[in-house]
Amino acid sequence: MVARMKHFVYILWSERLGRYYCGESGDVEKRLTVHNNCGYKYTTKGIPWVMIRVFEVADRSEARLLERKIKKGGSKDSSKE
Repeated sequence: MVARMKHFVYILWSERLGRYYCGESGDVEKRLTVHNNCGYKYTTKGIPWVMIRVFEVADRSEARLLERKIKKGGSKDSSKE
């Protein structure tokens, strides 16, 4: 039996850009630190990012499904779902 590790889908907010960013990770605090230290080209212009919502799911597969569902909703405030 393979152990399933918890995973997370997170929503960030950039006041600078007036935009949300949705991603998935096994360690959301570490991921936020990377986003805010120019670790990802796509999110560099939005620094500082603020974590506004975190969803805990059973594994990475479930996280990716939820992330896609949120992203399909567009850039509206997905934190209210």
